[in-house]
Amino acid sequence: MTLENVPGRRTWLDSLSIYLRPRLLLILAQGFASGMPLLLTLSTLSYWLATVKVDNTTIGLFALAGTPYTFKFFWSPIIDQLHIPLLGRWLGRRRAWLFLIQLLLAAAIFAMGRTDPAIDPVATAVAATVVAFLSASQDIVIDAYRIELLDADEQGAGAGATQTGYRLGMLLAGAGALALSDFLPWSAVFSILAVAMLVCAVITLVAPRTKEPPQAVGKRDYRAWIRDAVFLPLADFAKRRGWAVILVFILFYKFGDAIGGIMANPFYRAMGFSGSEIAIVSKVWGVWMTVLGGLVGGLMVARLGLFRALMVGGVLQAVANFGYCFVAWRGHDIWALSTAITLDNLAGGAAGAAMVAYLSQLTNIAFTATQYALLTSFMAYGRTVMSAGGGWLADQMDWAQFFSLTAFLAVPGLLLLVWLARLYPAGHKSAAETI
Repeated sequence: MTLENVPGRRTWLDSLSIYLRPRLLLILAQGFASGMPLLLTLSTLSYWLATVKVDNTTIGLFALAGTPYTFKFFWSPIIDQLHIPLLGRWLGRRRAWLFLIQLLLAAAIFAMGRTDPAIDPVATAVAATVVAFLSASQDIVIDAYRIELLDADEQGAGAGATQTGYRLGMLLAGAGALALSDFLPWSAVFSILAVAMLVCAVITLVAPRTKEPPQAVGKRDYRAWIRDAVFLPLADFAKRRGWAVILVFILFYKFGDAIGGIMANPFYRAMGFSGSEIAIVSKVWGVWMTVLGGLVGGLMVARLGLFRALMVGGVLQAVANFGYCFVAWRGHDIWALSTAITLDNLAGGAAGAAMVAYLSQLTNIAFTATQYALLTSFMAYGRTVMSAGGGWLADQMDWAQFFSLTAFLAVPGLLLLVWLARLYPAGHKSAAETI
């Protein structure tokens, strides 16, 4: 029997070939630029703090350095509507903002490496917050650019490519940073990461321009500009049926993962795993499992539809958290850790890709950056502000109880997803429709 005669085989292979399109490869590179600075203010930072014996409660509070991700919708209208003089004329609105932000990010990452959390943790927190602010601003542009560049039938694959590049960026900032820190001072490690961000800026220069909505700059009536840039995008989103439930669902869909994720590195160290073991299993193997999960998630969206893909991914990522309970019972067992991370990252990657596709479908192309920033801000609130208490929770119970709790924290989001599926029985496309 030839490949052409195998039922369903050609369809899946054709679906995979979409990832080789030049536009999808570019989206993958932008995902890399997005993932690298994020991990510096989360997992890598928590590992840094744990190595200098900072307590779990304080490590949890350092999650607040990611607060800019939560409030980025406040300045997203400026990035969405404002042209940068000269640079905007040369590169276009999206690429001009992206190029400028990436240059500033390279400088901020370099500066963060010059701080010492053991001596002056406040300076480290300030530097991490600046990196988070610029990273959140970069995400505003990257998300808008992706949605405007890709056709409707490419959005699911675009979500998968974004997650893939995102995880590759996290691989460099995670396993790469941890491994390099065994041989180089942290200042040199961060210098290397700053150079990587400069490479991303060069890629931005050669990226194609997109068709952009008319810009509001040049209007003498700035009240009209504020109306167009701020109030109209929010009013447009508020026309959707169940818009408040949509926002709460976005907040809670990955809440359990956020609580567990902020304490992952302290947990690994408490179980006796070395830095090299954490780097290989969690930051290298785990990232590739998330990459695979992201690709599968993109295909799930295309084959199952958004709501079914979200449900499958959400259930799997909740159940996978119990794998860490097994690690807590086994202690320093590299195979137990590998199994738990494999299951968790496969499920998290699939759920993340489905969520990115869902958020993309919810936006109106006339207000892409503002609306997408609003949606991802709600998701980031669970990852930063709401997860800041994760360290305190970990101090109140044993690790098995803690990770069991993170699994059950996924239930509210799944119940809201069921409600949304009933509100939009025609499928995911109707989720972006107005009343």
